[in-house]
Amino acid sequence: MIRILLADDEAMIRAGIRAILASDPSLDVVAEAGDGREAVDLAISHHPDVALLDIRMPRLDGLGAAAEIRRVAPGTAVVMLTTFGEDDYIARAIDVGAGGFLLKSGDPRELIAGIHAVAGGAAYLSPKVAQRVITQLAGGRMSKGSLARERVQVLTDREREVLALVGAGMSNAEIARELHLVEGTVKAYVSAILTRLDVRNRVQAAIIAHDAGLVA
Repeated sequence: MIRILLADDEAMIRAGIRAILASDPSLDVVAEAGDGREAVDLAISHHPDVALLDIRMPRLDGLGAAAEIRRVAPGTAVVMLTTFGEDDYIARAIDVGAGGFLLKSGDPRELIAGIHAVAGGAAYLSPKVAQRVITQLAGGRMSKGSLARERVQVLTDREREVLALVGAGMSNAEIARELHLVEGTVKAYVSAILTRLDVRNRVQAAIIAHDAGLVA
């Protein structure tokens, strides 16, 4: 069972999202918040697996709440949910440690798929968001590529192999099966990779993997 904290300042939006999530028996909304500060408090008290946060909320916006949750409840993954698709929101969401970014206008199946992916240790961007990120990467691929290739030189061969699979969007369990390792070992590798690359989350690590040419 994946335990979810749902935060949105509009009660009707929360009800709609809750109804979508209820269609999957493996998902359980254990707490709801109407603002970012309440979301942080509930993350501390309920220890959800995933915090699903709207970006625009009173008292503390979703980006601020995401950063705080990642700090005080590191076991809780964060998925940002918004009606806005501007590039600065995407970049800031990734920067504060969000593992997923979904648009409210997207297919409800994306919401369920995104929560499962992030809860499983993978990153998830809705197709529209992924296209924006790819476009941004393509714009500066040459300079970013050189820098990324330098950064991954600090990794061992096995760590680069794991990083490539992170870049391909695989979860820890999928990487473990691919490399014939136990999942705990993969988790340790991913943690070491994030530390060595000085990045906050798998999304940032995946971008480096793509820039460095590790992902076909």
